[in-house]
Amino acid sequence: MSTPVIEISGVKKIYRMGETEVFALRGVDLTVNAGELLAVMGSSGSGKSTLMNILGCLDIPTAGSYVLDGTRVDGMSRNDLADLRNRKLGFVFQGFNLLPRTSAVENVELPLLYDRTGRFTDTRALAVAALERVGLGARLDHQPSELSGGQQQRVAIARALVTQPTLLLADEPTGNLDSKTSIEVMALFQALNAQGITVIIVTHEPDIAQYAHRVIDVRDGRIMRDHAVAAPRSAADDLQALDAGADVPAPDATREAA
Repeated sequence: MSTPVIEISGVKKIYRMGETEVFALRGVDLTVNAGELLAVMGSSGSGKSTLMNILGCLDIPTAGSYVLDGTRVDGMSRNDLADLRNRKLGFVFQGFNLLPRTSAVENVELPLLYDRTGRFTDTRALAVAALERVGLGARLDHQPSELSGGQQQRVAIARALVTQPTLLLADEPTGNLDSKTSIEVMALFQALNAQGITVIIVTHEPDIAQYAHRVIDVRDGRIMRDHAVAAPRSAADDLQALDAGADVPAPDATREAA
């Protein structure tokens, strides 16, 4: 039986502005098992970003419980949350968030330099290995301005992987990319997931969500639907089709399991 990486129960997030309360999450329950590739969908204001922030230990719930890989998260101090993030989580963002006048290998090495556990010794070798893992072993010394958008996102993914996280969280990772490059990034996520890495992707794009094994739809601070994808698309196959001059079919609702 799969081991839960994420278990949240009754999670609420309320923002208070004077006497006004804004409910961003309204009692969310979610379990994510090790090895899943999960897409979180929802429109602007649905609560999906708040959910991602809580899953990523960037924010704390107003109420409810959260267990991350066996560790109870709710009630932790800010410093303890920071340590937990560095040990358990890797983040990929829409805007890449790379240091502009810094090489790819130095960007990837950066999280290791902030680690306080003493787990990592040869940080440059680990950064090089992470870049090789995403296919950028020949671009170690290139700065972001010398890389394409897809290559920059690969550097960001390598940076997320270098600390050997339990869970990879990607917030709109294809939002700044063209269609083919988006599929290339999804092919990389699928390959990493096939190696055993648990991946959660926040997206508003149905075609991106169909590369996941499971999709949850968030609306008005609640999970309105949680469904398996019966036959997830293969990004690698779609890339081959594009290279052969074929069109990638539009999202197919019949791929979803009931």
